[in-house]
Amino acid sequence: MKQRDNGIIRVAIILAVIIILDQITKIFIKTNFYQGESIPVLANFFSITYVRNTGAAFGFLASAGEIVRKIFLLGAPIIFGVWLGRMIWLSRNNAVFLNTGYTLILAGGIGNLIDRIAYGYVVDFLDCFYGTYHWPAFNVADSSITIGAAVLIVDLVFFHKAESLASTDGPVAENDKGQ
Repeated sequence: MKQRDNGIIRVAIILAVIIILDQITKIFIKTNFYQGESIPVLANFFSITYVRNTGAAFGFLASAGEIVRKIFLLGAPIIFGVWLGRMIWLSRNNAVFLNTGYTLILAGGIGNLIDRIAYGYVVDFLDCFYGTYHWPAFNVADSSITIGAAVLIVDLVFFHKAESLASTDGPVAENDKGQ
């Protein structure tokens, strides 16, 4: 099998695993929890709590009007997803680390977009807190987006050369070729 084919297969596997895992966990929560129900996992640190997020990350836009939310929360992810798809395609064979970061972000975005289209909200359930400090609940898709963003930052800081950023062939990390 050509190396070129391996890039596409890797992207497809990552997308499928993240999206399926995200949707299975959300279906489990919707089926077995009522909204607001919380089960402690690690005392004073972590619970499984069913939350419906009608806004964006951390509840952003939750109080905005319905039209504004729909335009922003459905339109923006689709536009950004098309851009990410292009970046994944351009980096598929030459920059495995960079490509993986883009793919993780796209997989998470698709997972949350599925919820928005199907339910009108995103199912969140991973609930971290310490004392009175409470981090907003999140899900597998949000974790994928966060890990993907961290991968892109690491790639930019440690692998990218200035000349590769100006390349017309797309994003290629000099130390990441052919992995």
